[in-house]
Amino acid sequence: MQLPQLNREIATTGDGRDITKGFLRGLQQPSDSILRSRGNLDLKIYEQVLSDWQVKSCWGDRQRAVIAKEWVVEPGGERRVDKAAAAHLEQQLRRVGWDRVTQLMLYGVFYGYAVAEAIYGRDDRFITLQAIKVRNRRRFRYDQDGMLRLLTPGNLFEGEPCPAPYFWNFSTGADNDDEPYGLGLAHWLYWPVWFKRNDIKFWLTFLEKFGMPTAVGEFDPNNATPEDKARLLAAVHAIQTDSGIIIPKGMLISLLEAGRSGTADYKDLHDTMDAAIAKVTVGQTASSQGTPGRLGNDELQGEVREDLVKADADLICETFNLGPATWLTRWNFPDAELPRVFRQVEEPEDMKARAERDKTVFDMSGFRPTRGYIQRTYDIELEEEPDPATSTPPTEFAEGAAPRDPAEAMAPRLAADMAPAVRDWQHQLRQIRDEATSLEDLRERLLALAPELSLEQYAEAMTTGLAAAELAGRNDVQDELAARDNA
Repeated sequence: MQLPQLNREIATTGDGRDITKGFLRGLQQPSDSILRSRGNLDLKIYEQVLSDWQVKSCWGDRQRAVIAKEWVVEPGGERRVDKAAAAHLEQQLRRVGWDRVTQLMLYGVFYGYAVAEAIYGRDDRFITLQAIKVRNRRRFRYDQDGMLRLLTPGNLFEGEPCPAPYFWNFSTGADNDDEPYGLGLAHWLYWPVWFKRNDIKFWLTFLEKFGMPTAVGEFDPNNATPEDKARLLAAVHAIQTDSGIIIPKGMLISLLEAGRSGTADYKDLHDTMDAAIAKVTVGQTASSQGTPGRLGNDELQGEVREDLVKADADLICETFNLGPATWLTRWNFPDAELPRVFRQVEEPEDMKARAERDKTVFDMSGFRPTRGYIQRTYDIELEEEPDPATSTPPTEFAEGAAPRDPAEAMAPRLAADMAPAVRDWQHQLRQIRDEATSLEDLRERLLALAPELSLEQYAEAMTTGLAAAELAGRNDVQDELAARDNA
C-alpha cells in the first residue's frame, strides 16, 4: 500500500463538491432550519429566545456552574522554561479576567459559535495580552474555506479577513465539520419557548373571559333601527369600564358566562414547556425544578451537572490552548513545552475513605504499603528511614559455638522459593484495592478472588522445604549416633 499524500483533502466543501449545498460564491450561510425558515438567517431570533425567564435562569445556572470551578495553568514539562511559560500565561489570564472571558465565550454553546478578539501589548521582555474582547457573533461569517470574516458596512458580501493571531473562535453542536456555524442550544429551545408564549397568550385570554364574562345585547329585529343597535353595542362595551349604563326600552343585556371553571390545560402545557427547556439546557429537569429526595437527589444532580460542566469547560479551555495560549508561548518561550489551562471539575477524592480502604486491604493481606505509594497517594512527606545500625559480628571460636539448626539454615532458601507466589498475591490484591469503589465492593472482590489464588507454587516450595528438612533431620540423627558409637 502506498504512503498517504500529506495534507490531502478529498471531500471538500468550498469548491462546489458538497451536494448538500449550492455552489455559491462569497460567504457560507447557516444550515440551521429555524434560522432559514423563521429568522431570515439572523441570530436575533435566538436573542428573543434568551429573553424567556426559564431559559435565562437555566442558562445562567449552566454558566455559573463552569465559572465556579477553579482554573489552573499546568506546565507542559518539568524544565525551568516550561514552568516560566506556564507562570507567564497564568499572569496574562488574571490580567484579562479569565472567568469573565469564559462566561461570555460560553454563549457560543447557546448560539452555536463564538468569536473573541485578542488585543496584544508588550512589556520589558514579553508580548502580553492586554485584553480579550468577546465580539457579537452576528458581525461575523465564514467563507467557503471555513475562514472567519468580519462584516462591515462597506463589505457585506465577502467581509474582511480575521487573521488567526488576533481572533479566537470556535463552533459547537453540529453533527459534522462541514457546518462552520455549529448548532446551538437555542435551536432546540426555540419551539418550547414559542409554544409557551402562545400558551400564555391564550391563557390570559381565557382568564379575561373567566374573570369578565362576555356581554350579550338582545334587540327586537322587527323594531330596532340601526341607531338603536349602535346604542346597544355602545352600552355593551361600556359594561367593561363603566359602573352604570342605559339602553333603549325593549332591549336586554346579559352576561355570557365561561363554561369552564379551571386552568389545568394551560398550566400543564406551560409546565411541560418549562421542563423541556430545563431538559435541553441543564440536561435534566430535577437540577432546576426538582426537590432533593423527591423528584431528584443531590447525587444525581451533581453527576449530571458535572458532565455538562466538564464538556463546557473543556470546549473553552481546549480551543484557547490551541489558539492564544499556543501563540503567546511560541512568541515568548519558543523552546518551552506548551502549557495547558483547564478547570478542576472533578471533586477531590475522599482521602478518609481511601485511607480506610487501604487499611482494610493491608490488614487483610498482611503487607505494608510502600513509601512511594503513600507519598504519591496522600501527598505527604515521610521521614527518611535511618540506616540500619552496623554491628561487628562476634568472634567465632572453634569450640563452644552452638551448631545451627538445619531448619533455620534452610529458612532463607525456602523464603526465596516462595517469593514469586507471594508477589503474585500482592499484585492481585493491589489491583483489587485500586479498582474497588467502596469497602463493600472491596469485600466482594476479595471473596471472589479467594478461590482463584493459586497455591501450586506455594505448595511446591513448601513440599521441597519440608522434604529437605526431613532429610537434614535424618542426617543429623545418623551423625549423632555415629558420634556415640565412636565415643
